[in-house]
Amino acid sequence: MRPPQSASQSLLELPLVRDAEALPLQHQLHDRLHQAILDGRLPAGSHLPGSRALAASLGVSRNTVSAVYEQLLAEGYVESDRQGTRVLALSRALSWQQNRPAGESAGLPEPRLAECIGGLRTNHVRLEAPAYLRPGIPDLVHFPVAAWQHSLDRALHASGPATLDYGDPLGEPALRAAIAHHIGPARGVRCEPDQVVITDGAHGALQLCVLLLTNPGDTAWVEDPGYRGAKAALQAGDLQVRPKRVDGEGILISPQDWQGEVPRLIYTTPSHQYPTGAVMSATRRLSLLEAAQNHGAWIIEDDYDSEFRHAGSPIAAIQGLFEHTPVLYIGSFSKTLFPSLRLGFVVLPRQLLSAARPALGELLRGSPRHNQLALADFISSGQFSRHLGRMRRLYRTRQFVLREALHKHLQIPHTLDGGLCGLHLTLHLPPKWNDKRIAAELRVQGLNPFALSGFALTPCPEDNGLVIGYGNTPTELLEPLVRKLAEQLLPT
Repeated sequence: MRPPQSASQSLLELPLVRDAEALPLQHQLHDRLHQAILDGRLPAGSHLPGSRALAASLGVSRNTVSAVYEQLLAEGYVESDRQGTRVLALSRALSWQQNRPAGESAGLPEPRLAECIGGLRTNHVRLEAPAYLRPGIPDLVHFPVAAWQHSLDRALHASGPATLDYGDPLGEPALRAAIAHHIGPARGVRCEPDQVVITDGAHGALQLCVLLLTNPGDTAWVEDPGYRGAKAALQAGDLQVRPKRVDGEGILISPQDWQGEVPRLIYTTPSHQYPTGAVMSATRRLSLLEAAQNHGAWIIEDDYDSEFRHAGSPIAAIQGLFEHTPVLYIGSFSKTLFPSLRLGFVVLPRQLLSAARPALGELLRGSPRHNQLALADFISSGQFSRHLGRMRRLYRTRQFVLREALHKHLQIPHTLDGGLCGLHLTLHLPPKWNDKRIAAELRVQGLNPFALSGFALTPCPEDNGLVIGYGNTPTELLEPLVRKLAEQLLPT
């Protein structure tokens, strides 16, 4: 065997780690040789020891060494002939790695994000402990896990191995039919099952709307303050996002607004505006539909938590006011069931569906089929409706307790919005109390209300406050937690 020309003998003879938690010996040896080649300690032309000699030196089987050499050969780092195994001459591009100072990332492209997403900032901070008072999270303790497991079992048993294959990219027919049959009477939506397209949550539905209907540079109108996820989806589509203020009747769009830059998309949450809780009046609904129709704009109606109305009947969707409306109706099951399900949907107008159908098969790949089939079973078996009924009663009680606690313990001027619906209330505070600073201080104590100003693209003085969730907070904890919150808002 020819001796290595420049290989470090200690590199090859250094013992391998044999602890119980260590990587397999073959893996260790491969990593050692592979890294030595990359960083130049085994330069091009270096001869590796024979497999028998190296095995004896390291105290491993010859098969282990042979397997490592074969792997390096397959990866293109060495060549082998009658004279032995040699390190190949790799691309000169390796020099940028071998010659750079330790810890320096010289040579990498400039980490410049696309302009359309460079300004995005999250309003969410993940906490290790339960994030009490956080908006947008339903009660997970009361979810009927056993009933959901039965739906999963039935779905897998009924379909068998076929569930493991690719499905319809637009979604499982059984789930599309179950959703259409539910949102018709429950939300006043006019649709047939084929108009329902299953997506990866509501965010996936928003992204699909942007893909189908806009080009970079188009204009979109959004509620302000409003749902940050919608603004992010529109900005990521490289749209010009224009904020429209919200008042007690929902999004405020004047006739003069239509005389300027006409939008391609208008995003709104009319049945329970997020985060103010306003319900869009009938006059504004009709005016919005008429103006959108006249100017060739599309309305995205996000019906995110309107199933949970605590007084009277649910407010019907804009989409179903007339037989043909320029409305894409989106929803998800993150609030009604649980967030990690990641199943949403969009109801496409018939004319748009016909135009988009050829592209939808390429744009979509479908969500996990077993979850879709289980959800279809969960809805059709009546478990979904029963769960909604139980949660409405629970959330109604929690909102009442939260309102009472805030009224009892807050000693500063404030107003409370949120309507008789949903999973949160919005507390408006005087400008003297900085909502972002207060929210940060409360997070340290395990409380996670959101700063209201974080929902606005162009914050106004009236956007100072806290968005307080009660869906994920046990009823008996609401008053003690409000007392803790009130301590941060003591008059000075």
